[in-house]
Amino acid sequence: MTTKETQTNDEWQHQLQRFLNYIATERQLSGHTLSSYQRDLEKFIRYCRQQSILQLEHVHSADVRQWVAQLHRGGLTGPSLQRALSALRSFYKFYNRSGGKHNPALGIQAPKSAKKLPKVLDTDNMQQLLSIEGNDWLSVRDRAILELFYSSGLRLSELVNLDLNDVDIRDALITVTGKGNKTRTLPVGSFALKALQQWLKIRANVNPKDEALFISKKGERLGQRAIQQRLKKYSVQQGMGQNVHPHMLRHSFASHVLESSSDLRAVQEMLGHANISTTQVYTHLDFQHLAKVYDQAHPRANKKK
Repeated sequence: MTTKETQTNDEWQHQLQRFLNYIATERQLSGHTLSSYQRDLEKFIRYCRQQSILQLEHVHSADVRQWVAQLHRGGLTGPSLQRALSALRSFYKFYNRSGGKHNPALGIQAPKSAKKLPKVLDTDNMQQLLSIEGNDWLSVRDRAILELFYSSGLRLSELVNLDLNDVDIRDALITVTGKGNKTRTLPVGSFALKALQQWLKIRANVNPKDEALFISKKGERLGQRAIQQRLKKYSVQQGMGQNVHPHMLRHSFASHVLESSSDLRAVQEMLGHANISTTQVYTHLDFQHLAKVYDQAHPRANKKK
């Protein structure tokens, strides 16, 4: 490798590391997004080296289009290509703050792919899944996990990171930290609330090692993989006839509340769907209205006569 190529490699890696530090500390993107951006940008850097593009300023829009085409031929679909382009646009936007003068990824769109509708369980199937019998330690814990998943439309990462002080039993609320490190407060339905109360009574039986809401028999915080495996187990045990994954419970929550209320904005608020650059989720939220929609629409909320 020549001295010039070595200097080029150092520049690419230096700028990449600066960008990754920025999105991790200042923008506080999730670990999943961080690793995805890193993989995409490392692919782009390898492509530039193969094309003997030695400096960031020498990348043109045509180079980016050819890179996207190469990824597409390699099997990447529309959403993955859009994410790669988003990573590249953000990378150059950050680079321009320190002297760069162009962004070759601007205006380039990835090939569109057919949208896949999220899979959901209807209310009967959901009832079937949640009908976990038994009062042993694992059954009580798992019942609380699944009820809370569906009750509040949580992401798997949000549920895993819940601590005891995030749960307000008296007011039937939980506070979760979602994407972009944004927090939101969500109502908890009566079925989930009862399941949580039962779980909290026996949680201490295994000598918890931290403040995690859901723990293993060793007293440690339950991980994402463990919850996925437990859900897969109940998919079979409850005779679902299909593999139920955590996000399916979130989709089902959204679908059932939206079908009953037709209030798209309230559902969006409860799910925490907000672009990273938008205002905080609850800036303009009428929480009393949100709770009213939840109580009237969610199949397992405590509906008043």
